[in-house]
Amino acid sequence: MTSRLRSAAPATAVTAGFLAVLIGVTSSVAIVATAAQAAGATPKQLTSWMLALGVGMGVTCLGLSLRYKAPVITAWSTPGAALLATGLHGVSMAQAIGAFLFSAVLIVLSGVTGWFARVMDRIPVSLASALLAGVLVQFGTGLFTKMQESLVVVLPMFAVYLLGRRWLPRYAVIAALVVGVAVSAAQGALSLRGLHLEIAEPVFVRPEFSWQVLVGVGLPLYVVTMASQNLPGVAVLRNAGYRTPISPLLTWTGVVNALLAPFGCFGLNLAAITAAICTGEEAHRDPRKRYAAGVWAGVFYLAVGLFGGVVGWLLSTMPTALVMGIAGLGLLGTIGGSLNSALSDERTREAAVITFLATASGMTLFGIGSTFWGLLAGVLAAAVLNWRRRAATPPPPQKQDASQQRQEEEAEEAEEARQGEAVLVPANGAEGERPHRQETAARDTAG
Repeated sequence: MTSRLRSAAPATAVTAGFLAVLIGVTSSVAIVATAAQAAGATPKQLTSWMLALGVGMGVTCLGLSLRYKAPVITAWSTPGAALLATGLHGVSMAQAIGAFLFSAVLIVLSGVTGWFARVMDRIPVSLASALLAGVLVQFGTGLFTKMQESLVVVLPMFAVYLLGRRWLPRYAVIAALVVGVAVSAAQGALSLRGLHLEIAEPVFVRPEFSWQVLVGVGLPLYVVTMASQNLPGVAVLRNAGYRTPISPLLTWTGVVNALLAPFGCFGLNLAAITAAICTGEEAHRDPRKRYAAGVWAGVFYLAVGLFGGVVGWLLSTMPTALVMGIAGLGLLGTIGGSLNSALSDERTREAAVITFLATASGMTLFGIGSTFWGLLAGVLAAAVLNWRRRAATPPPPQKQDASQQRQEEEAEEAEEARQGEAVLVPANGAEGERPHRQETAARDTAG
């Protein structure tokens, strides 16, 4: 019974799933609340938004991770929420729901047609790794930034993490989280005052379609979600070695988004930062069993949706130093692996550096985040640099390669034949003594 429980709920996988939900919700729940308020949402409608988003992320994490046996982590579109927070002013809730539904349908079409998957398959692994490293580097630096601001909380977490990596590497992040929570509670930074437990209730809003809102809100929401969320989300899976088909992932996230849009689900997409926590070695030593982290992330997301605004409120009250500190520690291994993969290929090393720097810069052009522009800059750089290199140093003819390979094979055969002639049988019988007698006779004749 114990072995079955450990197989279904490995401690590292459960922790990775919990951290993914913790970081995903706490890092942007305030932005989601701001977007809802911009559309004039009532408190019940805001709770319905949290319910729809939690159920959508939970169902997709559970279903897709079990279906493809890979840690498929979904999330709400944080850049999309930021766009809505500024773009929904003066827009009614019904028109906003119409824009959510329009964006979801476009995502479904992207998955069904397969054009997005074809684009991703042509991107070199080194550039995808550089893109991921650029997305995650802010969390790595945030660890030390928050250490400066809240040394009492982050420094013990960092020390425990290092000791854990030395002696108990699988539980280093868990131990750091426990210490961080304990220190925060001792400081009085964690408080349950004002908490009211209640089950969230869905609120249906009939969508209305206005072409101005569809073009001004729905279309930008789709572009931002695909470029700033799904693009790095695919890069995370590819960098971790999972060849999960992309088109079905996009199709199902779009379908679930469309079904839950009338209840406030504004955008579902593949996660990047939180997915990196569940695809690394910290989630499970065996890559084939890391899908359990995605399953448990789905369970925790369902809990977030079930309790709606209560869980969102609770997680949003956690100290920023605690959230950023555990995020930085949990992603250190992923950042290192991404940088190693990005710089391993000399032909695309400079293009990977360009991708990394442009992505890490946080630049925004035309409302699209740095992940899209970083990848675009890297692809253009790789195309220009590799074209120049091929023109300067053309590859040797194929016949020369075949001839050289044949010479190497003949040399190996000659070496094997020489070694076979030199092998002597054990000197216990007459045959073992024969080489010795022949060698003695030869010396006598020469003498």
